[in-house]
Amino acid sequence: MNEKTTKHKVAEPEMRSEYNFSGGVRGKYYKRYMESSNVVVLEPDVHKRFKNSSAVNKALRSLIRTEGRTQARRPARTRTKGGARR
Repeated sequence: MNEKTTKHKVAEPEMRSEYNFSGGVRGKYYKRYMESSNVVVLEPDVHKRFKNSSAVNKALRSLIRTEGRTQARRPARTRTKGGARR
């Protein structure tokens, strides 16, 4: 093998001796995390258009503003007392 083409593996960091998980509880905060988690998984085609969370948030806020204007413009339908429309 050629040294230029061989990929060097990065060694995993070892646990330090001062770390002590003997009193740890598995899944202690799992339920709380799941209740307040706001992770959204994007499909690959959407990810191509929106590379980060700020781009997604900007697009969604724009959509929310547009939706608000559309709803405000709709006239309320009313009927006269006899049921006929004006």
